[in-house]
Amino acid sequence: MQKLVNIDGGKPFDWGKTSQDYAKFRDIYPDEFYGKIVQRGLCVNGQRVLDIGSGTGVLPRNMYRYGAKWVGTDISKEQIEQAKLLAEEQDMDIEFYTCRAEDISYPDNTFDVVTACQCIWYPDHDILAPKLAKMLKPGGKFLILYMGWLPFEDKIAAKSEEIIHKYNPGWSGGGDTVKPVWIPPQYSEYFDITLQEQFRVPVSFTRESWHGRVRACRGVGASLSPSDLAKWDAEHMQMLEREANENFTIQHYIAIAELSVKKQRKTNDTKDN
Repeated sequence: MQKLVNIDGGKPFDWGKTSQDYAKFRDIYPDEFYGKIVQRGLCVNGQRVLDIGSGTGVLPRNMYRYGAKWVGTDISKEQIEQAKLLAEEQDMDIEFYTCRAEDISYPDNTFDVVTACQCIWYPDHDILAPKLAKMLKPGGKFLILYMGWLPFEDKIAAKSEEIIHKYNPGWSGGGDTVKPVWIPPQYSEYFDITLQEQFRVPVSFTRESWHGRVRACRGVGASLSPSDLAKWDAEHMQMLEREANENFTIQHYIAIAELSVKKQRKTNDTKDN
């Protein structure tokens, strides 16, 4: 179980508890999401990419078609087990293993790109920032990626959040608005920001898939007790049957930040070695 004082008021959460839902319902990023990355010439053929906080391997599996060689890591062994199963089912050669982001260890200049999708809030960046700068090659990129629903622009998303807060009042993941993805300040010493971009996207759901997607979030499946989760299940599905058609869209936004290793930092690292 993870417990972070700045997240959900310190309420513990465990992604392993929601791995099956995560594997089934969180693979929802639209083509525009992956297209933006490829347009930057990143995560493509000839490159080696490290995905931290990989979860069930959504990013490596969906970008496998572009030819990069992927490694995915996550703190949850249950998430990684699901990632391995899904990659095997799709005959994908992706290396997945369980590891805290802060404990990842590779030689200097190993990767062309490092990605962090939906997970930038969790690691200790005092440890991670210098590690990533060293593991990246000269000119290497660190991509921080995020997609969130917009409760002030979408009534179903708003009603879903109301029910989450009923059973988990300290959940801090709600109330999202379109804004740049957070870049921890520790990275300014090692990286230059070369892109920040945000754009809206509608994402299609059925009642079942939206219910599963919300249940797979930190504030529900990863943290509620079995009895509260059962109550949430019933109340949330009743709301959807009352308020939503069988097929609908939820307004989301995507935020991307691209960081490039500082040239001077790489030069100094080479001299030190």
